[in-house]
Amino acid sequence: MHLILLSGGSGKRLWPLSNDVRSKQFLKVLPGKEGADCNRESMVQRVHRQIVEVGEKFHWDSITVAGSALQKDILGVQLGKDINIVIEPERRDTFPAIALACSYLYSEKKVSQDEVIAVLPVDPFVENEYFECIAKMEELIKSGNTNLVLMGATPFFPSEKYGYIVPDMAAKGEVLKDGSISLPVKMFKEKPKAGEARVLINNGALWNCGVFGLKLGYILSILQDKYGVTDLSFSSMLETFRGLKKTSFDYEVVEKAKGIKLIKYDGPWKDLGTWETLTEEMADKTGGNVIIDDSCENTHVINDYELPVAVMGVKNAVIVASSDGILVANKGDTPKVKELLKEHHMRPMYEEKRWGTYTVLNHTELNDGHESLTKKLLIRAGCQISYQYHEHRKEIWSIISGEGELYINGERSHVAVGDVIRIKEGDKHAIRAITDLQVIEVQIGHPLVEEDISRLDYDWK
Repeated sequence: MHLILLSGGSGKRLWPLSNDVRSKQFLKVLPGKEGADCNRESMVQRVHRQIVEVGEKFHWDSITVAGSALQKDILGVQLGKDINIVIEPERRDTFPAIALACSYLYSEKKVSQDEVIAVLPVDPFVENEYFECIAKMEELIKSGNTNLVLMGATPFFPSEKYGYIVPDMAAKGEVLKDGSISLPVKMFKEKPKAGEARVLINNGALWNCGVFGLKLGYILSILQDKYGVTDLSFSSMLETFRGLKKTSFDYEVVEKAKGIKLIKYDGPWKDLGTWETLTEEMADKTGGNVIIDDSCENTHVINDYELPVAVMGVKNAVIVASSDGILVANKGDTPKVKELLKEHHMRPMYEEKRWGTYTVLNHTELNDGHESLTKKLLIRAGCQISYQYHEHRKEIWSIISGEGELYINGERSHVAVGDVIRIKEGDKHAIRAITDLQVIEVQIGHPLVEEDISRLDYDWK
């Protein structure tokens, strides 16, 4: 059984700590396996760890993560080099993402069309039993009685935030090897009002976990029959990707499928998609340089700055300060953050890269039509920035801590604290950290965009 994890979403609901690059699933705020303060993990790290733990029993064949190009580096940093990562050329919702990942498994990993695939989000907060339940999908699919299996979680209250799956309670269920019963799906209901949700629950409805079990060939046949795709190779699908309908897998496949089966997960299941739900599971009530007094009740404060944030007498609130902005909100109102910011657009001010991190310190429009962008780079010891050049900007690097090896136009030199390096347009340049290296980078030119990076070698020696 092969697993596809969907990680392409942005992070507006957990602004300002999350952005298009550091989406909610990458925030290291959850307690690690041992619950120690020094062992924090992100949602995607937690899910990956649980899959590996359960995989010792069920022996997953492979794990593939589908994400956006902006997430490539941070996925590699948080999950390691052994994970399969499929990068979507652009965000086009879950159906194109799943189709691309399936093409990758088929053509690059040579997975048979008869193999069972489970697709799931990277960010549910669940126990290991959730993944054991996913493993049951393989048994149902291989029975030949259905092409598609969904998973539903037992509702704990009539939530308006989740979709619901209503099983056909009158139908004869399929008994699995462990004695559990799978029922046919009768209908779906997306985010009903509380009163209607209560009625649905009384009729046996389950929360829709967004998990799909199917054979690889099922998706490939849809691409062939409905979209006329004749070349299922991954390279061809990368070209075809933008021509696929921008739609969800639920709408394009699930709502049109016949004979869908449902398995039930009885354990805890939570979508940590808002500050209100995330703070319920965070390791601490504060993070960073925070001073909070005893008069505060049910209040969480996270500070990414070196300057202190002091909080007094605040109740039921979330306060978050980062390079992307400052949020002060009542916990009950935090689900509205995304709507509040829908017209707010700015570049990500913090990003994790495969070599370290950067924080944007300043962005200024100059009088001559150029721009100035100042970043603080942290390059981890033993890591390096790729050998590259720019056509539309020059850069000034100031070393403020650590030492490294500089590589410019084929010449190498040693750099340390106090050194200043000037890089002109077209200069081929790279730097490797011998010890942890902090660099203030000033970019001057126009436009100052990531597309103005021509990489020559990632692993120059």
